[in-house]
Amino acid sequence: MKNILLPTDFSKNSLNAIDYAMDFFKKELCTFYILHVQKASHYTTDDLMSAPTNTSLYHSITNESKTKLNQLVDDLEIKYSNENYAFEKITDYDIFTDAIRQAVVTKEIDLIVMGTNGATGAAEVVFGSNTLKVIRKIDCPVLAIPNNIKFRVPKTVLYALNIDDHFTTEGIDPLTDILSKHNASLRILKTKEDELVTVAEFDDKKNLESFFKDYNHTFHTISNIPFALAIHSFVQVMEVDLTAIFVKRETFLERFFKGSETSKISYGTQIPLLIMHY
Repeated sequence: MKNILLPTDFSKNSLNAIDYAMDFFKKELCTFYILHVQKASHYTTDDLMSAPTNTSLYHSITNESKTKLNQLVDDLEIKYSNENYAFEKITDYDIFTDAIRQAVVTKEIDLIVMGTNGATGAAEVVFGSNTLKVIRKIDCPVLAIPNNIKFRVPKTVLYALNIDDHFTTEGIDPLTDILSKHNASLRILKTKEDELVTVAEFDDKKNLESFFKDYNHTFHTISNIPFALAIHSFVQVMEVDLTAIFVKRETFLERFFKGSETSKISYGTQIPLLIMHY
């Protein structure tokens, strides 16, 4: 059984990500944890003063969110009654990433599925501020779903490695799960500074060939192109349905957000992105 965390603020893009997850995991035995994190700043003194006198501060703040969450889960249970899905509701009143971290640990979460818009900073426009915070701070795979992207079976998956990436099987399970479930072809892309092949790159390719021997896969390289732009170009040419990358949290921005703002934004709105951690 898979445990999937679905954070929602009831916005259009978060609900779209939930719909995507429902289709993505069809025919699997899954428990979906629908999490809403309530911020105190969303409420005013008037909101609290209007609450009944016998109602605690916490319940005053979370009551409306719980009502929305209950309705959302009721709708999902009806819509997907024929699937092997179980749903659990979580309402938290905490810092967003702290609530995510707690859910990941206590519920033994295998994957977080989140929407990607709603960013306020230029560097974060690819994902949205909350999604990027989770990528930076939480050691759990994230499937980031661009706004308005509807599910289609991923028949071609891109696994992209940057210049300083070396293949390891640690944390690779989310990618192999997708390949197996959807019988998808794999495109392995390595970005490089030049055309020379180092000993480390040669060893990486042998290890990749051995590990993915049971999957339909091909190897590709792109030289002297920033990582994000290389991925964007490859996705356009090869008609990729989903991209997978590994990130090191402390260097994520430096490694991924290279190239022009145009390439960052256009790539970010293209296809779902699976983010895994070493």
